[in-house]
Amino acid sequence: MIQLPILFEDGEALVIDKPAGLPIDPPRDGGTALENYLEALKLGFQRLPVAVHRLDRDTSGCLLLARNPKALKRFAAAFEAREVEKVYLGIVAGPVDGEAGTIDLALSKISSAEAGWRMIPAKKGKPSLTHWRTLAVLGGLTLVEFRPETGRTHQIRIHALAGLGTALLGDPIYGDGKGARRTMLHARALTVQRGEKPPIAATAPLPADFAALGFGDVELG
Repeated sequence: MIQLPILFEDGEALVIDKPAGLPIDPPRDGGTALENYLEALKLGFQRLPVAVHRLDRDTSGCLLLARNPKALKRFAAAFEAREVEKVYLGIVAGPVDGEAGTIDLALSKISSAEAGWRMIPAKKGKPSLTHWRTLAVLGGLTLVEFRPETGRTHQIRIHALAGLGTALLGDPIYGDGKGARRTMLHARALTVQRGEKPPIAATAPLPADFAALGFGDVELG
């Protein structure tokens, strides 16, 4: 197994750069998951670290792990209270109208035997808010920065489709799944407030597959 890069470390927390393709939970096919790396991520501590939040299997980048139960409870409360700043980068499979904006679309989950489950915009759904801005346009693709205020399942993926008009490149659920080996979404940065303590702050480098599409020299801020 590859070694997972550590972006932040102290006595309470780790932030790792999760690679695309690594699921948080063990897959049904019995393949490798985050749990296979947890022993190596103890780094001298007695307890295994625990993931505080979720990233889709295809999504790369910043993932926060708590190193003890007290920290897990506090960090989970910070996510619930929106005391966490998250920055994502996504490659949208087409042009985007405008330079920046906010997508305010409530979301609900639907499912069917044929297509499985997915999220859809719905007036009676859970409130979902995402701020976005265009960073670069190359070869018909658009690199977009997303700053979600809420943390709904598939929020950025469905907001890209329903809010920007085009799905993320490679997305097999909300797009056509073409143009990339995975859904092109990367958790670029994470900041978690900790009261009087300095915040947890981490930034993940641009993945190689983003750079291979020509976005390696883009100023990300």
